[in-house]
Amino acid sequence: MILPTVDDIRALHEKYAPTREAFDLVYTHCEIVWKVAEQLLAADNHRLDSDLVRAGALLHDIGVYRLYDDGGRLRARDYIRHGVLGHTILRQEGFPEQLCRFCSCHTGVGLTRHDIERQELPLPVADYVAETGEEQLVMYADKFHTKTTPPAFVSFDAYAAHVVRFGPEKVDAFHALRARFGEPDLATLSARYGHASA
Repeated sequence: MILPTVDDIRALHEKYAPTREAFDLVYTHCEIVWKVAEQLLAADNHRLDSDLVRAGALLHDIGVYRLYDDGGRLRARDYIRHGVLGHTILRQEGFPEQLCRFCSCHTGVGLTRHDIERQELPLPVADYVAETGEEQLVMYADKFHTKTTPPAFVSFDAYAAHVVRFGPEKVDAFHALRARFGEPDLATLSARYGHASA
């Protein structure tokens, strides 16, 4: 599989971003997720495809752009759909399923058809669960930064406390990801990007 370059991915973000502010928010978040994942890859001898992780991290939130209204405001109530929207964008752009899945399979610590039915989520009923090591790493790295206003880094404990409302199995899954990948040094990234810790 030929992966898109960083420049190709940036151009794709620029194509879909409705405003410069949206681009800055989403692309910077994707770049940070890449940096978190890169740090975790370097900290251990994972046998993962680092180029695929980079592309997946930089593309995973492209669907967020489809959630902006004509006034440039993000429709927060539809946010749960950004993954499937991104999957559709990448498929329409001709990307292979292996890359499209980084969009649809990074929400929370995985959404199952049971989650969708139980919570009555506005998604096609299916399993959206990271399967490969690369997908799992991008999903995990994504949990350490949020696009809130203002954007912020999120500690392991803060995310674990957030995800507990979706059930103890989600907390267990998050702990299993830490056991596999470790924890990033958020202080270094916080200083680099100027985003505080939440």
